[in-house]
Amino acid sequence: MLKLLVNRAARVSTSRNHNGFAAFSFSRCVHSLQFATVEAEEVSGSKPAEVLNLVQGKWVGSSKWNTIVDPLNGDAFINVAEVDETGIQPFVQSLSSCPKHGVHNPFKAPERYLMYGDISTKAAHMLSLPKVSDFFTRLIQRVSPKSYQQAFGEVYVTQKFLENFCGDQVRFLARSFAVPGNHLGQQSHGFRWPYGPVAIITPFNFPLEIPVLQLMGALYMGNKPVLKVDSKVSIVMEQMLRLLHSCGLPVEDVDFINSDGKTMNKLLLEGNPRMTLFTGSSRVAEKLAVDLKGRVKLEDAGFDWKILGPDVHQEDYIAWVCDQDAYACSGQKCSAQSLLFMHENWSKTSLLSKLKDLAERRKLTDLTIGPVLTVTTDSMLEHVNKLLEIPGSKLLFGGQPLEDHSIPSIYGAIKPTAVYVPLEEIMKDKNFELVTKEIFGPFQVITDYKNSELSVVLDALERMHNHLTAAVVSNDPLFLQEVIGKSVNGTTYAGLRARTTGAPQNHWFGPAGDARGAGIGTPEAIKLVWSCHREVIYDYGPVPKNWEIPPST
Repeated sequence: MLKLLVNRAARVSTSRNHNGFAAFSFSRCVHSLQFATVEAEEVSGSKPAEVLNLVQGKWVGSSKWNTIVDPLNGDAFINVAEVDETGIQPFVQSLSSCPKHGVHNPFKAPERYLMYGDISTKAAHMLSLPKVSDFFTRLIQRVSPKSYQQAFGEVYVTQKFLENFCGDQVRFLARSFAVPGNHLGQQSHGFRWPYGPVAIITPFNFPLEIPVLQLMGALYMGNKPVLKVDSKVSIVMEQMLRLLHSCGLPVEDVDFINSDGKTMNKLLLEGNPRMTLFTGSSRVAEKLAVDLKGRVKLEDAGFDWKILGPDVHQEDYIAWVCDQDAYACSGQKCSAQSLLFMHENWSKTSLLSKLKDLAERRKLTDLTIGPVLTVTTDSMLEHVNKLLEIPGSKLLFGGQPLEDHSIPSIYGAIKPTAVYVPLEEIMKDKNFELVTKEIFGPFQVITDYKNSELSVVLDALERMHNHLTAAVVSNDPLFLQEVIGKSVNGTTYAGLRARTTGAPQNHWFGPAGDARGAGIGTPEAIKLVWSCHREVIYDYGPVPKNWEIPPST
């Protein structure tokens, strides 16, 4: 796969004119999939792709083009039409055109709930077609390199999510309830109400799944969203929007912007969306929370832990799950296993040697290990070296750069790595922040604990800042009860087959312990993030017979 991608990549021609509308005319739609404007495996330095913006129902370019380099070889292979601060007004106007009561709600244009059920049906069918799913799988691989199975899993979850909201399921999201009143003619009704103009900002690591699930949730509830996806991977969502348009999505229902963070921040301040969903780093999340006066839902960084309980079972299986959780997608999942607590009973097994063997079979040629898009090689290895200065710590495996590759230096490329740090050292104030720093790459910290030290482990969980996913690997019900009852993480897997990653569309995925926390994928998540509660109290009368004006109160 890698050789195929690299052989097809060459330097971008400088002779093309990116300023004319002709560069993105209808002649772009000449590919085997009617909605597509690119061939996934042809995107390369010799045949660069273009990514446009969508605003007020029209695909538009920009005077500024951001060149994205191929994460496998450094060639310029995608040109993104990025909007700068002078070009945000059409997006501001589009947001402002949507009233606070939304595009539809239970009292306004209810037929749109049915329309979105139909769109979901058609889009789910499209993604179920092998030719279409393969297109998106390979396009994901080109911009966020991961194994074919990992990329396909993202397409599969997206397709199943859309299946879940076919037919009447969209209007069921807006189901209301009624409570009898105090007298004849009075009833209170609770409704799920849209926010109206909203914004969605999503990261690079899941170019299809995260933006589609959040976008459709926003649309289902009657909102008008502007969507920004990390420019490194936004080509995937541009193509998905074209698919959705072919399935009946009105072109004016969604705006799609490519920009840098500063420009997007200005758009949010001027466009004043009623709610913004942000998935990404904690630093940006906290800035947005302040700038937008709390009108945010966040799924930020995840420093995710796994605890292996005292009961030892299925050693090979547990080792395999630990390898998948820590190193699949090169560790670039917000749910990736960051810290593994092993009970002393597990320390006596061959688990670590098996984990080492599994990690070392990962290779660049099939993208089971690959480029790290937000952390450089030097930064990751510097973190490893700092941890190795802690007394009692040791390198279990990895800790070296990948070899024989052409990954550009702006990205990271290291072997799957694990560092052991003693529990008592982790808990020291001078070490705790360092050990629990999230490294968004193929890296984890491993420690062990004794029966008498479970309370110390639980103290460590309490001190952590991020509470996204977790795993408690044990079939001991009393152990599970103790750990689950004294922890917080919003998506916690428990039992022998517990994992931290691989969230499908059939359960909630999101953090807990933060009033701003966002969920994704389920009816509960959609209603929480993309609607608010509105109460309408009907009071028809009649006024009681012989009623008289009472004394003042």
